[in-house]
Amino acid sequence: MSKSVEWMDANAVSNGLGDVAHAYDIRISDSEASTNETLMKTALSSAVDGSVLCVEHQYAGKGRRGRQWLSVLGGSLTFSVLLRFERGLQSMGGLSLVAGLAVARAVNRHSRHPARLKWPNDILVGYRKLAGILVEAQGDMNGSAFAIVGIGLNVRLTDTQREGIDQAVIDLAEMDVTVGRNQLLADCLRELHMTLSIFREHGFPALRDEWMAMDAYSGKEVSLLLPNTQAIQGVDCGVDNTGALMLCDGNAIPTAYSGGEISLRLRTCG
Repeated sequence: MSKSVEWMDANAVSNGLGDVAHAYDIRISDSEASTNETLMKTALSSAVDGSVLCVEHQYAGKGRRGRQWLSVLGGSLTFSVLLRFERGLQSMGGLSLVAGLAVARAVNRHSRHPARLKWPNDILVGYRKLAGILVEAQGDMNGSAFAIVGIGLNVRLTDTQREGIDQAVIDLAEMDVTVGRNQLLADCLRELHMTLSIFREHGFPALRDEWMAMDAYSGKEVSLLLPNTQAIQGVDCGVDNTGALMLCDGNAIPTAYSGGEISLRLRTCG
């Protein structure tokens, strides 16, 4: 039997935000090529900090490493948030990890299956991908700058849609999470507001321990696939104060890796 769809409604989201509703300017769109691209254009003109664009159908969404992010009509939660930083790009280290932490917190309000984090910007449940984050930034290193934080979360995928995704995925329906999409967006934005308040004042180090407590690969042997196709083996030793991955080699000496082109996967035997 088909499930009824709760369509997105800006007023419902604002009501769910309660006392932090003032922090966001929410717009709902029926269809966009990419919420990140659309919000980027308005960010370059007059859009204010906290502008949110949520879309019912995204037909050319972007993921990391040039992948397409699948957005399902009525079956996804797809949105982008504009964040302005007066201390420049240098103050954004670890932002994607902070956004991931906020989304995981929001999901865990409603799920008995704990959401965990995969460096640098995925939310996993049982090592399957529930949500992903794409951060795009522009501006000066030490002056005015902004970031667009794009978030896509699987709510209800069909079998056909799952077959079109090149990795193991999970959705909220499979997790028996029944919260409506409007409330879930409100919860994501509320948690983002809380983590960003700390991040803006104290930087990523103030949230590092909590992020590492939710690291799905902590202490496990992993393989890092670099942009040049080189694979580096080691043990996930968490992240440093900038949000870079710490990989320990055979001598237990940690080396920091950062950058949007690095892929992290569990090593397989054989």
